Amino acid sequence: MNGKLKITRGSGNVFRDIGFDKDEAENLKLRAELMMRIEDFYEKSGTTQAQAAKALGLTTPRFNALLKGKITLFSLDALVNIATRA
Repeated sequence: MNGKLKITRGSGNVFRDIGFDKDEAENLKLRAELMMRIEDFYEKSGTTQAQAAKALGLTTPRFNALLKGKITLFSLDALVNIATRA
């Protein structure tokens, strides 16, 4: 292999790097960060999903969707509210 490998430095926002426009990429990044922090809270809580869901004001299936990273199901506002309850 004699070809050179081209390396492109990322922007710091994976959503921007894969083609989302600037505003949407920032929104997605913030949502992903909140989802990860909520998941961290749950993992450290030592509770069941049902108990955590109730404490966060969610149904168990909705909380499970959050834990599975289904980002399109959660607005930034909703995630801020959930994080506040955490």
